[in-house]
Amino acid sequence: MEPVRVDVEAGARTSTIWIGDGISTQLSGLLDTARLGARRFLVSNPVVWKFHGPALETAGTGNVTLIPDGERYKNLQTVARIYESLIRAEADRGSALIAVGGGVVGDVAGFAAATYLRGIALAHVPTTLLAQVDSSIGGKVGVNHQLGKNLIGSFHQPAVVVTDPRLLGTLKRREFRSGLYEVVKYGMIASRDLFERVMRDTKALFARDPAVLMPVIIDSCRIKADVVSADERESGLRRVLNFGHTVGHALEAITKYRRFRHGEAIAYGMLAYILIQLIPHRRGRRAMVGALAGLVLLIGFSRMFLGAHWLSDVVGGFAAGACWLGLCITAIEIIPGMGRAAGRVSLVAGEVVNRVPEPAALTPQAVFPDKTL
Repeated sequence: MEPVRVDVEAGARTSTIWIGDGISTQLSGLLDTARLGARRFLVSNPVVWKFHGPALETAGTGNVTLIPDGERYKNLQTVARIYESLIRAEADRGSALIAVGGGVVGDVAGFAAATYLRGIALAHVPTTLLAQVDSSIGGKVGVNHQLGKNLIGSFHQPAVVVTDPRLLGTLKRREFRSGLYEVVKYGMIASRDLFERVMRDTKALFARDPAVLMPVIIDSCRIKADVVSADERESGLRRVLNFGHTVGHALEAITKYRRFRHGEAIAYGMLAYILIQLIPHRRGRRAMVGALAGLVLLIGFSRMFLGAHWLSDVVGGFAAGACWLGLCITAIEIIPGMGRAAGRVSLVAGEVVNRVPEPAALTPQAVFPDKTL
């Protein structure tokens, strides 16, 4: 399959996503095409660099900063390490940062790029499924604070994103599954076909079959690119991408980012959202929860939920999320009209019927046809 180009038209800047099996071998050329500066500084973590560093380091200029692996290191202290590396190397405004890794690496390196010398160029080489279909797209960068997730950040569009499904070959099953939950989210909010394909091709997806995986990544990227192009700064339409994130972020925060992978938390968040938001509509609630829960179960849980205490973990997680949701009653997902649009999915004759249009037709009016709902 030939490489596919997806453009994100964000204001005056166009961000280009290149998707192709093995395309990371062309990284240097793609960075040149994107007109990134000659001085290119790589940011990764030790785990990712062990697998992919030897093949990708030639895209930089010899400067590699490795940051700790894990969500709990997504903070200003880690950003400061990148600043120090850039300052010591005398990086100027013509320099560029290349983030090689998953969501944490991308968010932290992206925030460093957005703020160093008031902004330098950024490129992403996402190495997890979650980063390939979600976090590397759209320009959201930032870090966590002890009082909450992603409270410190900015919008800083990457010049180019180089997405190579072949890099997922080293990914552990749990990490791959975490990213697949984000694909399910796109299916719920924008594409019945994508939702059904994940359900039908789950085994092939976990086998990392390029013929199955590539179209799923491409469709996910197109959905997010269309949404971001219409609403870069999340003033309306882009909020639909937060489906499941209110409760999901609460679960991550309350467990100090040590228990759940991001995608796992979002899976619970989507289920909790539907349960809470659709209580008055019992038939629709049962149908939607059944469809989503069925696919979540098909994809599977991590081993931590298969032990003797799995039930208390799940119930406790829902309880914690529900309590947090009550405190965040004005949060994105339950602003009148906005939240309901995110879950505007019903089940008819046992099939998922998505009322949100396909990506090409996404507009604020289409996604939010009636803000009084």
